[in-house]
Amino acid sequence: MPPEISIVIPVMNEADNVGPLHEELSQSLACLGRSYEIVFVDDGSSDGTPDLLAALSARDDHVRVVRLRRNFGQTAAFSAGFDAARGDVVVTMDGDRQNDPGDIERLVERLDEGYDMVCGWRKDRHDPLSKRVPSFFANHLISWATGVKLHDYGCSLKAIRGEVVKEMRLYGEMHRFIPAVASWMGVRLAELPVNHRPRTRGSSKYGIGRTTRVLLDLFTVKFLGAYGTRPAHLFGFMGLVSGSVGTAILVYLAYLRLFADQAIGGRPLLLLGALLFLTGVILVSFGLVAELLVRTYHESQGKATYYKRR
Repeated sequence: MPPEISIVIPVMNEADNVGPLHEELSQSLACLGRSYEIVFVDDGSSDGTPDLLAALSARDDHVRVVRLRRNFGQTAAFSAGFDAARGDVVVTMDGDRQNDPGDIERLVERLDEGYDMVCGWRKDRHDPLSKRVPSFFANHLISWATGVKLHDYGCSLKAIRGEVVKEMRLYGEMHRFIPAVASWMGVRLAELPVNHRPRTRGSSKYGIGRTTRVLLDLFTVKFLGAYGTRPAHLFGFMGLVSGSVGTAILVYLAYLRLFADQAIGGRPLLLLGALLFLTGVILVSFGLVAELLVRTYHESQGKATYYKRR
């Protein structure tokens, strides 16, 4: 019998935290009165984390361990956990014990009100300014770009319906864009303030390099959300604008040469018109090729361009 709730937790070098976290989770989940499993995803740990997870799995039937061959990153770890999860509800959280297992019950109860995903909001966040300031601007930028208004995209504590999780494909740093990716599917989202605790053991894996990767992935998310199934609308529009302006310039110069008898060979405007016209042709052609690739992908992979509510 599959469990009702799956807890997915990526960990990497969290030997000091997995034991206490498992104890906290077991106490909190036992109070829910629902069957559950705890899926730890070991993302290439090099300390004692794998041995501790193996010991937990051996003595607790609720614990399952997915071991990755090397460190693939948090997004890949979440994706592996989603593939392994069997529950009707999937709860995601970090392995550093900054997320409070006591909030899981509130998230699941809110999910039962008819939502497909409930996202945690670290309203009183216990992190240094070096993490809070970039997150503040990133949250506002992501909300503006994706149209999904959330206070805290970086909070890993979320409750998601299993059928939604199984339809998502993540890569890059897209684990923080899970609400935006899910919004393409027409899910019903809610946000709930949750308890956030300071890290007391282990070291943070956060760095300024991650901020750069997140910004680059934001462009990908925006493109896939708006034009992922109709790329010709984007490239074709830009091509038509460029080609139209280039054509207008060339027509104007042709008039000057043919009817006003003016020399146009040395004018920079001639080069600009030719460049804009050729750019327009290239962009329109690129859009058509992209449309063929998208169509081939969906037909060969059997990918749906819609999602049904269950």
